[in-house]
Amino acid sequence: MASPDPASAPRPADDRPDVGLTPGLPDEAYDHDGQLTKREVRAVTLALLAPRAGELLWDIGGGSGSIGIEWMRSHPDCRAIAIEPRAERAARINANAAALGVPGLDVRLGRAPEALAGLPTPDAVFVGGGLTVPGLLETCLAALRPCGRIVANAVTFETEALLIDAHARHGGTVSRIAVERVGTIGGFRAWTPARAITTWSATIGP
Repeated sequence: MASPDPASAPRPADDRPDVGLTPGLPDEAYDHDGQLTKREVRAVTLALLAPRAGELLWDIGGGSGSIGIEWMRSHPDCRAIAIEPRAERAARINANAAALGVPGLDVRLGRAPEALAGLPTPDAVFVGGGLTVPGLLETCLAALRPCGRIVANAVTFETEALLIDAHARHGGTVSRIAVERVGTIGGFRAWTPARAITTWSATIGP
């Protein structure tokens, strides 16, 4: 099999040495309005999605586009469609994708599950937002190729309850990701915890 054309591979933004090709780019690599899957959670999420050459990802609730972007950066043949209901965020996803070397990210303005109709069949689905919308999870599961992967992240109790129910019905793995970073308290340094993320991942198929 021919090697990928080096010219087609994603390039670090502005040739920054801290922006490599492995998942978990610095949060500062993205323009965002707060809707960003943080670095550590993003790295775990991409590991669970397990991108392979030529595969297609649906990134639902695109936000800043970080999951779809890093999926595509994992291999020149990886493809992704980001679904985002807000026009300003969709524009930001396009700008981030171009800045991080994957201008081919397909950004669709719309709200899932309606916006999923007619899209190419995904090999993997990430749900980063909107999971409480009726019918969304069922639509994603029905759309996956046999043995496709799904990963969904939750912060709220309501969304977490949906993931626990999905785990009971479809199997897979439920875990919590808790991250603490060094901050300051007065003139001292201390650990500052971020909100814990509950994640459900599963392979769906016969």
